[in-house]
Amino acid sequence: MHRKTIITVCETTGSLLAMAYALLIASNTGNEVLGFSLLLISALLFAGWGWLDKRWAFLALQFFYAASAIIGLIRWG
Repeated sequence: MHRKTIITVCETTGSLLAMAYALLIASNTGNEVLGFSLLLISALLFAGWGWLDKRWAFLALQFFYAASAIIGLIRWG
């Protein structure tokens, strides 16, 4: 797959998953584990995007989001 295509897939899928995570957590419907799982996957996709596009601050931010997702999974799992 071409580098630009991979970046687009990471960006688009990561964004959709992050939106779904936010809605699941905000809805308070007992779907926290699913929500934090989506956040973790989103952070990994965004980290891939940051790495490929050499966006180092954005990549560093994804470590925070991934850590938040892991804490959420431990707390709610």
